[in-house]
Amino acid sequence: MNSFAELLSNRWLWTAILASTAAQLVKVFLILLITRRWRPTAFMETGGMPSSHSAMVAALTTGVGLSEGVGSATFAISSVFALIVMYDATGVRHASGQQGALLNELISELRDVVRAGFAPLPVRVLLGHTYLEVLMGILLGIGAGFLAFRVL
Repeated sequence: MNSFAELLSNRWLWTAILASTAAQLVKVFLILLITRRWRPTAFMETGGMPSSHSAMVAALTTGVGLSEGVGSATFAISSVFALIVMYDATGVRHASGQQGALLNELISELRDVVRAGFAPLPVRVLLGHTYLEVLMGILLGIGAGFLAFRVL
């Protein structure tokens, strides 16, 4: 089998990608449901409910666990990778988002004081995830993994 055909038939990869895509779609529809605004650009944004990164790594890890066994080296590698991604989403990236909010507040206050020529752009705030957003991503990913490796 050639490499391209192998890539196209890689269930682990496609399950992870589809779980991430599903999480991004859920994000867009949750925004529509909550704010009554259609914001399809949210599909390409990081942060928010649910965590697509967590959905992706949970789907991959679930698929590996179901197909290779939870005692396999592949499952251990996938699990460690997933834990790092989820820790980063709630820790480092979440803290960066909080710092971004503070910077935007300072920029706004400085803009009022300085006025003449001071026009920096605000920094992006929604970078990381809350524990609930990561948990919902994990549940979506586990569901996608079970669907792909036990149902289909």
